[in-house]
Amino acid sequence: MSANTLVRWVFKPAVFCAALVPFALLLYAAWQNTLGANPLESVMRGTGDWTLRFLLLSLAMTPLRRLLGRGWPIRFRRMLGLFAFFYACLHFLIWLVLDQELSWTNIFADIVKRPFVTVGFLAWLMLVPLALTSTRAAMRRLGRNWSRLHRLVYVVAVLGVLHFVWLVKADLLEPLVYAGILGLLLLLRLPLRPLSGSRNRTARGSLTEG
Repeated sequence: MSANTLVRWVFKPAVFCAALVPFALLLYAAWQNTLGANPLESVMRGTGDWTLRFLLLSLAMTPLRRLLGRGWPIRFRRMLGLFAFFYACLHFLIWLVLDQELSWTNIFADIVKRPFVTVGFLAWLMLVPLALTSTRAAMRRLGRNWSRLHRLVYVVAVLGVLHFVWLVKADLLEPLVYAGILGLLLLLRLPLRPLSGSRNRTARGSLTEG
């Protein structure tokens, strides 16, 4: 069995199923009423954590390709990026419906007055066009502009880490770990900049291509 066949029919389905496990566990915990003393905080924190994790995993695929000298990591990038968007949407909807109870006055006030909400909302907004243009058809239509658009993923990642830092305020260990991983991933991508050609353009800036 070829490597391409293994990736397509074995590893990608396995990663897809594994990426749904956190969501399934949250649903099971809600069903069993085992989310803890503050269920809303638990689901908000869980979905936010997995958004950041999948976002960082998607960014790790290009450095991993260079380190291994193999192209297969790139084929997981789109899936990982879309799962980051999936968990970001869950995080956002839980905040809208359960935390703010769809009170648009309170929602607007929260976005304007609380910096961690502001940057989190901006990060989600930037993820929307990246997810919507994740298809190969969108790549063909946008041409070079597709790569420029998908460089927003770096801004999204920085805003996501900043959202976490400003949210926790006191115990900064975990958000600083995420910040350190993001910094390392960005440093590992620096050698890609001098390269030219269409293959390198599509490899540098994508949240979801793969």
